[in-house]
Amino acid sequence: MLRDEDRIFTNIYGLKDKSLRGAMARGHWDGTKELLEKGRDWIINEVKASGLRGRGGAGFPTGLKWSFMPKESDGRPHYLVVNADESEPGTCKDRDIMRHDPHTLIEGCVIASFAMGAHTAYIYVRGEFIREREALQAAIDECYEYGLLGKNNKLGYDIDVFVHHGAGAYICGEETALLESLEGKKGQPRLKPPFPANMGLYGCPTTVNNVESIAVTPTILRRGAAWYTSFGRPNNHGTKLYSVSGHVNRPCTVEDAMSIPFHELIDKHCGGIRGGWDNLLAVIPGGSSVPCVPGAQIKDAIMDYDGLRELGSGLGTAAVIVMDKSTDIIKAIWRLSAFYKHESCGQCTPCREGTGWMMRVMERMVQGRAQKREIDMLFDVTKQVEGHTICALGDAAAWPIQGLIKHFRPEMEKRIDEYTRNATPHGAVLEAAE
Repeated sequence: MLRDEDRIFTNIYGLKDKSLRGAMARGHWDGTKELLEKGRDWIINEVKASGLRGRGGAGFPTGLKWSFMPKESDGRPHYLVVNADESEPGTCKDRDIMRHDPHTLIEGCVIASFAMGAHTAYIYVRGEFIREREALQAAIDECYEYGLLGKNNKLGYDIDVFVHHGAGAYICGEETALLESLEGKKGQPRLKPPFPANMGLYGCPTTVNNVESIAVTPTILRRGAAWYTSFGRPNNHGTKLYSVSGHVNRPCTVEDAMSIPFHELIDKHCGGIRGGWDNLLAVIPGGSSVPCVPGAQIKDAIMDYDGLRELGSGLGTAAVIVMDKSTDIIKAIWRLSAFYKHESCGQCTPCREGTGWMMRVMERMVQGRAQKREIDMLFDVTKQVEGHTICALGDAAAWPIQGLIKHFRPEMEKRIDEYTRNATPHGAVLEAAE
């Protein structure tokens, strides 16, 4: 279990002073100018050495991503864009950073912008985050007033930070759709290449990072890459914010070390499973877009990228959704299918048509109004959607259904049998997915 002195986010619950003065008293903004004076290359190499991987879900090495930015300017400005859209169901870590610990993010923006030669940073905030945007803007205003931001500031590097409030679309969590929205266009993913590091916001070199990825970098640089790599297994280093919701006794967002066992995370921070461990049905370990894992398999699972991949799922955003045996697992996955159908931007045919098709078949699976052969047909459709779209929304819609079929097929077949047994004398009638 992580010691209090090793926590990066010192006010994640909002119990302390979140003002600039309070943040400085807790060690933030300490020696920031000295960190910048060490140079761009030192900062990027230290972030690389720390093993920090993107906390937005994909887990791409952060230092490597920063190094893709051009070393010299060709006349175009460089931009840093912080992805604070956080629309993944079950995920609620970034909102707590912005609401209670905003100066970790703002200081991270300054350091990351310097490392990439950017003089402007945009923080794209989800449409539903009203209080979070207000708290973040108030913190930015404090920094301007104190002389930490703007031209000729105390840090010796000109940097402006702007908050952009989105309209609340899930698809804008995808980095290129976010850039399109930031430019005032319809939020739809772009084809890649070109990648944002070469052709991003307004056609200029841009890096898009998650809130948590940016917010942890100042502490990593202050305390050293060796300190950060002391947590977690190889290739899974550092601390992580876990958002635990669902059927636990104390749902919470908590910072702990990577590679913590699942049962330790639940027992020590959440007071255990509601009704005890024998009552655990399944867990979605990384936000709604990763496949669920049966309770029997996940109790001793290691909560990191590699540990959950071995179970056929993923860490994602570390949004842990716990479901006990009172849950209708088929209906729960149908609800996620309805979400992805609603949020599909419609640009790619497999996603535009497939998400609606999967949702309607899942709706009949909830009631049992189907035949058992349709389960295989549904699985085949998820495979036709997965990997055939510009962005990962198609994958996100397919994986929960694949996890359901893989682990809970007997439950689906049992429901079909019950419906057929109670059907009219003429038998159950098949309905078209359309």
